[in-house]
Amino acid sequence: MPAALSSTIMFPDWIRTGVELAGFNTLALSARAALFGRVDSASRLAEVRAHTTLRDARRFVLGGGSNVVLGGGAGEFDGLLLQIALRGRELIGEDDEARYVRAGAGESWPEFVDWTLAQGWPGLENLALIPGTVGAAPIQNIGAYGVEVGDRLHSLAAYDFASGETRHFTRADCRFAYRDSVFKQAGWHRDGRIVVTEVIFRLPKRWQPLLDYAGLREELAQCAERALRGDAADDARKIAAAVVALRRRKLPDPATLPNAGSFFHNPIVDALQARRLASDFPGMPQHVQADGSVKLAAGWLIERAGWKGRRLGPVGMYEKQALVLVNHGGACAADVAALAAAVSADVRRQFGITLCVEPVAP
Repeated sequence: MPAALSSTIMFPDWIRTGVELAGFNTLALSARAALFGRVDSASRLAEVRAHTTLRDARRFVLGGGSNVVLGGGAGEFDGLLLQIALRGRELIGEDDEARYVRAGAGESWPEFVDWTLAQGWPGLENLALIPGTVGAAPIQNIGAYGVEVGDRLHSLAAYDFASGETRHFTRADCRFAYRDSVFKQAGWHRDGRIVVTEVIFRLPKRWQPLLDYAGLREELAQCAERALRGDAADDARKIAAAVVALRRRKLPDPATLPNAGSFFHNPIVDALQARRLASDFPGMPQHVQADGSVKLAAGWLIERAGWKGRRLGPVGMYEKQALVLVNHGGACAADVAALAAAVSADVRRQFGITLCVEPVAP
């Protein structure tokens, strides 16, 4: 798309030009989109496809803005940024094993989790307070405290700009892996070809609490009012409250200290490298995976590399959790990239491990 849009081009009235994006990303990075549209009905996606200029424009799909680095080198996105605002949530069916709950892709993920628990439907409690939207959750396969969204997803619907049709994906179709899915593997999250419109979750009736993740059981034990009593709905709400308390204690609120949550993936190494690292660095946290590989704690690596609480210009790694990159004010995408590169270089130099950035960029 040309830097200056022709004044003769007629856009749908819900498409805006030259929109400042600082308020649309939790890192509060200043950036500007040449074209911006809020998608609050699926028909608007078809409108984009039918409009020659919009169809041919570079696209980026935005949810809650909690896992993105907007701006690029020049602070501009010279294409069409679509903010997904499709709402709605409902119980659509149940059987002896589970309840099936549908949610629009634009629903707030934390609010959706709270709503399911308020209905007495356990299953998503370990994922409480993760920022973002329902539609973004399966793309990233968000996870916390021993649960990933792929563990609870039944299916989803997505609009395909190439065909103009709605496609349906089963859990298997999504090809979930650690912070990964077919939407990332195929690059669809970057080119905006596929837009998730709704997600159906399978919430088990034979629910069991998942408390193996470090710190969660201890958090419950510290508060007598959170003791589990065997009532699934009540116990799930207590677990969610413990998760919320843990997250609030460890992670900064984007409203007061802009951030994008965990900035790097926890690296996964093979068993041989894990043994070498354990020998060289006693006390390094290691978590053996089902396939025999070993997941390391990126936050531990970053802290040991000397970056916890350290700044580089207007950005830095959070003083309470080295895995979180924060904006202390006035940062741009270039500042974020410089810090990420410096942190990665030091971790690679000290441990021989390459960190991968979690947030995506247009």
